[in-house]
Amino acid sequence: MNCSVAGALEIVGEWWTFLVLRDAFLGVRRFEDFQRRLGIARNVLTSRLQTLVGHGILERRLYQQRPERYEYRLTDKGLELHPILVSLMQWGDKWAGVADAPPMVLVHKGCGHPSAPRMVCDHCGDPVHARDLQPVTGPGWNDGEELAPHLVQCRAAPTPTA
Repeated sequence: MNCSVAGALEIVGEWWTFLVLRDAFLGVRRFEDFQRRLGIARNVLTSRLQTLVGHGILERRLYQQRPERYEYRLTDKGLELHPILVSLMQWGDKWAGVADAPPMVLVHKGCGHPSAPRMVCDHCGDPVHARDLQPVTGPGWNDGEELAPHLVQCRAAPTPTA
């Protein structure tokens, strides 16, 4: 399927995978700590960690020689999943009803204040929401089907004239 969402879900779309990633972002690094915190079966955790390592989202680092023991660290590729986890957390805070108040608050290290990160247009800086964005076919589109019935052309910045 020529779809970036489907491709991403093929790698990280399993429920336990996001909980492993959540804990990795919270600083958990060792197998035993993931297993204890999540209450996940060892074989399931092993499988999830192998998948994340295999796709370059986590890397294994030796921290003990005898017996050999490894810890799991987020790679640059893994760190780029942070906005997705934050968005899921914010959505869960608002709609999942797991607590009367958010179980966790994000504090911006730069200013020390609680922060609710948001999506902004990387061109103009304005906040963007679902109804503010228009999907258009990109250079990798090869499906042959129309992307959407209301497909529009991308309005790129004008080219400077000489």
